[in-house]
Amino acid sequence: MLRYLTAGESHGKAIVAILEGFPAGLKVDVNRLNKELKRRQSGFGRGRRMQIENDRVEITSGLKNELTLGSPITLLIKNKDASIEKLHKVMAARPGHADLAGLLKYGFTDIREVLERASARSTAATVGLGALCKEFLDEFGITITSRVLSVGGEITAKGITAKITEATKNKDTVGGVFEVSARKVPVGLGSYVQADRRLDSRLAAAVISIPGIKSFEVGLGLGYAVSFGSEVHDAIYYNKNTGYSRRTNNAGGIEGGVSNGQEILLRACMKPIATLMDPLDSVNILTKKPAKAAVERSDVCVVESAGVVAESACALVLTEAFLEKFGSDSLGDIKKAYANYSARIAHA
Repeated sequence: MLRYLTAGESHGKAIVAILEGFPAGLKVDVNRLNKELKRRQSGFGRGRRMQIENDRVEITSGLKNELTLGSPITLLIKNKDASIEKLHKVMAARPGHADLAGLLKYGFTDIREVLERASARSTAATVGLGALCKEFLDEFGITITSRVLSVGGEITAKGITAKITEATKNKDTVGGVFEVSARKVPVGLGSYVQADRRLDSRLAAAVISIPGIKSFEVGLGLGYAVSFGSEVHDAIYYNKNTGYSRRTNNAGGIEGGVSNGQEILLRACMKPIATLMDPLDSVNILTKKPAKAAVERSDVCVVESAGVVAESACALVLTEAFLEKFGSDSLGDIKKAYANYSARIAHA
């Protein structure tokens, strides 16, 4: 079983992740992990924090001579801004953030004790772990990418830039939609036999768990709601030389909770960031009197970055499902099992 934990606060000493169940024998390129972390920090609309932090990962366990050992892998990403003990108290919750719900749940008297962990800064750990999984998936030709489909309803690069610029000028924020694509995923990852083994439900949970994600769909998604079955289901064809094929991919590469060999296509909506430079109405948690919501150093738009995080979240799920199917101890053994399986289904 592939499992992981992350830890760390936004302005704490570091972000930490531990990955267990990763196979032995994979050569790890730390530079690639750092490039993925850099991608997470990029994109028009990011705030001043990204100018302060230059995320670099240190792998403190699980490797010898750059090869994975099969033991738990620890990633350490240090924060340059490690000022958690010095920062001021936060007294007015931000609408749309975890501030108030977290405060009431844990009984805090300072919203900072919520926001430090609820912050999307934690996604640096997700990206570090996902980058490791991408290196594993590369061994089998599987690639994962993302792209922005729209921001604030705009779909062209010019329109998106203008929308983010408008939000910045108005001290506002803006959200949008991104798409994640996984290519060369083999048939048979996931299962239809139990709800928690379905590949689509696992991918949905991984993407929705990213801070700020409010909707998720696979393939045609909501398009199914306005169509007849004859218009949207992907007809199946067979050629003795090439095997089974489809001419469409409305299912988004997953049928019945199982990957079907086509490109996996996922879309998600990232809401506008909750921190507004011109804040909304709120309440002072101490006096209970009206107050403007807290203003923290934040971004204007992170749709592009959210797509990068979603790539990593999906890489973790696909790697786990791959290891379930083909074994998880040794990369060499996994490759043999995959080759045998590929040969069998090629002649099915």
